[in-house]
Amino acid sequence: MTATARPSAIGAPAYSQSYLREKESAALVRKMVRTVLETWHLPNLADGAEHVVSELVANAVDHARGRCFRLVVTRTSDDRVRVSVIDRSHDKPERKTPSPSEERGRGLAVVDAFSASWGVDQLPWGKRVWAELEADQ
Repeated sequence: MTATARPSAIGAPAYSQSYLREKESAALVRKMVRTVLETWHLPNLADGAEHVVSELVANAVDHARGRCFRLVVTRTSDDRVRVSVIDRSHDKPERKTPSPSEERGRGLAVVDAFSASWGVDQLPWGKRVWAELEADQ
């Protein structure tokens, strides 16, 4: 798999791809993120980024609407990338504190642990959930 970086609207290199909103897409997203980071000579961010996008994709698959979601990987500086998952739901994800017996509800805690920052941007037709990772974390 190869990745081609193109300037985004803000002039930063970026990659964007749509995926079907199904569990199997998580593996494709992880592979693409790793490929992009290796292309940008940032392989040290790949493991953390894979954990982050796995959680963001799981949230989109479980809670969004529509057939697809979009992944965007943007290089915001020499040592920083932003990964975003865009879907058609307006429901803002909330970080929870599940009990030890609960099997679900830890996704945003994982995103928080692996990222320098994360957030949600409301869009007219949905939302963008993003996380930024830094090489020197």
